[in-house]
Parts: sequence; structure tokens; C-alpha cells
Amino acid sequence: MQIETKDIDLRVDDSLMRVYVASPIAKDERGVTIVGRKYPGILLFSEIFQLTDPIQRSIERLAGYGFVVAAPEIYHRIEPAGTTIAYDDIGRMRGSEDARRTSVAAFDADTRATLDFLTAHPLVEAGKLGTMGFCIGGHLAMRAALQADVRAGVCCYPTGVHNGRLGQDSNAGTLQRLGEIKGELLIVFGEIDPHVPAEARSIVTDALEKSGATHTVLTLPGEHAFMRDEGPRYDSESSDAAWWTATSLFRRVLA
Repeated sequence: MQIETKDIDLRVDDSLMRVYVASPIAKDERGVTIVGRKYPGILLFSEIFQLTDPIQRSIERLAGYGFVVAAPEIYHRIEPAGTTIAYDDIGRMRGSEDARRTSVAAFDADTRATLDFLTAHPLVEAGKLGTMGFCIGGHLAMRAALQADVRAGVCCYPTGVHNGRLGQDSNAGTLQRLGEIKGELLIVFGEIDPHVPAEARSIVTDALEKSGATHTVLTLPGEHAFMRDEGPRYDSESSDAAWWTATSLFRRVLA
């Protein structure tokens, strides 16, 4: 499906939050745009590097499956609008420091603002909201699933869930709140992820089992960020498997 993209700005806590939005364009067999068609809305969270080229390609890929996707810049209170952070050692330090300067309450406020934007979007079908994220964004997607109107969440190698660390907060309490989730979750792990090792994965999986939340855990060959289609960590086969499972969940739950 063809898509269109644009940047929009939302005001959150007296800060302008840039959001990258990708929307499907439905056409009939003659190539004429179909007016009035609506789609599920997906809130997508980036890694610590913000809306880099690989993340924008992920947003656009997901939109092409028939979803309106909105991805906020998670450091809009700190970085100028449009800032992306390089995938290098200095970039990792900068992104990690920006995370440490952002409170969980601020991340949650961004979540609610973006979900409200999607709810009001003219192409989004009422009551059909999901979320997806990578790395820190996987943790943020899991927290977004705590919102009562989110029906499906995909959390790709989420960091800090097992020990509670997120932004400024030493314990965001995400694990303790999993029982509040009303929708369905997919958790995607890499088998050789040093940031979410086997012990951490077990903690998250056990907590999900005890919470009663509907969920699937998918562990695939690959390192941390194996879905990032740039650099040596990229695993195309595992990435394709994760995307197929994620889009299948969204289509089944949000159809």
C-alpha cells in the first residue's frame, strides 16, 4: 500500500513535540484514491537515537501494511526539533544522557498526547489503537499498553523493564503494573542481546505470566537492535520474522 508522510507538532508540557506521521493511501483498481477509508492507529517509539533513517523506514514499512503510524521525538524537551543522534559511541552517550534527563512522567505525557492525536486523526478508526517500540521504545510501548484504549502492543527488545530503569527514574514500576494491561502484547527478544540477557528476559516473562496479561514472547536469533536495517547487527531473517508476527497481531486484534 502506498503511503504519505509528514511532520506535525504537538504541545506537551509547554514543549513542542515533533511527531513523524505516516498514513496509507488507498486506491482502487484504476489508481483513484479511495476517500473515507479508515485504519488502525499505531504509536511507535524509537530507540535512544530518535527518528533516524532506520526508524523512519520502520514507520513507513508499518504504515504500508495499512496503519496510521505516529512517532514522537522522545527528547523534545532537551533536543531541538528534528534532531537525530548518530549510531556511534558519542551518540550512545548523548542518547543515554538525554534519557536520564527525562522523567517517566514526561514519557507518559508524550504517550497520552500522541494517542489523543491518533484518536482524533480523520483516518484512524475509532477504538483501534496499538503501540510498538524498539529498545527504550520497547519499554515505552509496554507502558503505553497500560493505557486503557490501547488494544495491542509490540515491544522489541525492551530495555529496563526487568529492573525498572527508565529515564530519570530508578524504578518506573512497569513490571508491577502489567496486570493493568487490557490489550494483547508481543514481546520480541534477541537470543544474544547483552542489554536484555537471558536472566532479564526470564524476569519479564515470569512477570507477564503472573500478571495474567495476554501476551506472546518471541525470541529470535540476533543481537540487540537486530531489526535496525543499518550496521552489523542487522539480521534480515529474524527481522522479517518479527515484522510478520507484529503485523499479524495488529491485523488480528485491530481489524
